[in-house]
Amino acid sequence: MTTLGIKRNFLGIDNDFSSLERSRIAVVSAPYEHTVSYGGGTKLGPRAILDASRYVEFYDDETRRELCFDVGIATIKPIEFGENVDRKALTLIERRVAALLDRGKFIATLGGEHTISSACIHAHLGRYPDLSVLQFDAHGDLRDEYEGSPFSHASVMARVCEFMRPERLTQVGIRAICKEEATFIREQSVNTFTMSAIRKGLHGSEWVKSVVSTLQEQVYVSFDVDGLDPSIMPSTGTPEPDGLFYHEALAILREVIASGRQIVGFDVVELAPVKGVHHPDLTAARLVYKIMNLAFSAR
Repeated sequence: MTTLGIKRNFLGIDNDFSSLERSRIAVVSAPYEHTVSYGGGTKLGPRAILDASRYVEFYDDETRRELCFDVGIATIKPIEFGENVDRKALTLIERRVAALLDRGKFIATLGGEHTISSACIHAHLGRYPDLSVLQFDAHGDLRDEYEGSPFSHASVMARVCEFMRPERLTQVGIRAICKEEATFIREQSVNTFTMSAIRKGLHGSEWVKSVVSTLQEQVYVSFDVDGLDPSIMPSTGTPEPDGLFYHEALAILREVIASGRQIVGFDVVELAPVKGVHHPDLTAARLVYKIMNLAFSAR
């Protein structure tokens, strides 16, 4: 697989620390956009994250290490979808992720619309049969189809629940669901933590632990950036008010690690960069690197 050089890769690191052979982490860019339903631009998200990452510090004060130099981070040339959409596009993504898993890599996938996540999750489930999925999102994404497409970004977790038991899915940050999704959540025992319940204190002061307690030992994180409050993440196609703040999202991820669980892979999706508005791109890039650091904090 072709990797990107210092001028285009994640963090802007040289070949000694970004070659695929020497790196334990691989960054996959999946700039797929086909079913966006409000604001567009998610196909530009991966490139914006890579560009912004050049301004992220190598040193993580929490883990006290420069992870990129300790384990290496290879950035794979972005997937080219051409005319491939829906199932064919997902097949391209899954093949790329599966091939890297076969080489023993820890994979961070950058989207693109949320549709891509089902391919990443399916590839990881093949290696980790007891996998849990931790979904950060404003939306349930559990509609059977949306605007006539079962491959819509609004249906991604419905597709995941076709090959993974629904009770292995944990959603947090949710604040926009339809009646169909509410019924599915209730009848299929999806672990859904809505922002209204969190803000009302219905999960108690230890709600972060309640979220993490629903997860199995091995966790795949799917992070739709619209799970964050639009005051800090305006650059997304479907922003919703009253979202998670950055420190709250990190508190959940920290608890995953503190509880002895393991993050085995992740994706960050739905960044739709806005020209002249830089902080959301940098926030997404910092989030990617922070998840990497947390995932490797016990390795």
